[in-house]
Amino acid sequence: MNASPSHQPHPAEWTETQSLLPCVERDLPAGRHQFHKEQLMARIHEDLRTTTRPEPPKRRPNPFLRRTVLLPAAALALAGAVAGGFALSSGDPHGGRTALATGPALTTTVGAADAEGAPRLLDRISLAAADTSTPTPRKGQYIYIESKVASTYTSSVGDKTSVVSEELHPRQVWNSLDGKDGWLIEPGQTGDEGITLASEVVMSGAYDVLATLPTDPDALLRRIYRESDATRDHEVPRDQAAFTAIGDLLTESYPPADVSAALYKAAAKIPGVVAVDDAVDATGRHGVAIAREDGTGERTEWIFDKKTLRFLGERVVVVKAVAGSPFKVGTVVFTSAITQRAVVDANKQVPGGAS
Repeated sequence: MNASPSHQPHPAEWTETQSLLPCVERDLPAGRHQFHKEQLMARIHEDLRTTTRPEPPKRRPNPFLRRTVLLPAAALALAGAVAGGFALSSGDPHGGRTALATGPALTTTVGAADAEGAPRLLDRISLAAADTSTPTPRKGQYIYIESKVASTYTSSVGDKTSVVSEELHPRQVWNSLDGKDGWLIEPGQTGDEGITLASEVVMSGAYDVLATLPTDPDALLRRIYRESDATRDHEVPRDQAAFTAIGDLLTESYPPADVSAALYKAAAKIPGVVAVDDAVDATGRHGVAIAREDGTGERTEWIFDKKTLRFLGERVVVVKAVAGSPFKVGTVVFTSAITQRAVVDANKQVPGGAS
């Protein structure tokens, strides 16, 4: 499936391009271990990392890379497919990656959580999503998603371990409608030319799959629970796994408006989901958020514009201190901002340009 993330661009922004500030790439929170722990996908990820450049010590995988590169076989559940082969090849013959600068850990003010306000906010978001008209892709076209992302991770030099954040950097993903073909360009994760994303299975976030999902929120949520139960790491609570699954289907994908609206309404029925009064995306845009704590002190937040309720981005923030963890309360483990969603005619084609 698409790599993630997650996160949940609102349809209203899909044809917009925002100028963004740089952001940081993120560590994978414990609540998402259900995906990267799958042995086959973990091996693929490890091969990808070791054949290009050394991974920073103790760094957790980029969830957005997971969404597009690792999930095609890991999150088949909603696609109803059986795990199959997955091919990765680099457009860069040397497999080189662009090194990203690191700096102090990215931190933020933790917004107040409101459990009672979550259903009301999600109902408004759902209505806004349903009221958005988006172009219907045609056979042979690709979904293009551009974002800014960044992560925070631990780095060890000798016997000293510190928490650092990567610079905000762009990420571009192309996916065919059937989810079996695509391309990824992300500094620090791929060569400058990018890598191909090819799968023998249908990605769960593929447009063709999303278009078949039930639009009744109760039926949709039952399916999400059923399929996430079949793939999750059992250390991950099933409610968190369902919340994560919805986030991944909304972030680097292009759901039809009625499916987006249903996914938001389904999320409102998951225990532990809260509204957050203030959250900031990777580019500094403030908004309200729908969030859930994963049980390890980290909270995943889907951020929306306060007025239009269009999706802005996603972040993971440490909201509770955990004994032995180097991550302090307020640390932004991962941050993203969606800058553009569009339908294009060919793989590697940018909106308004040639391939």
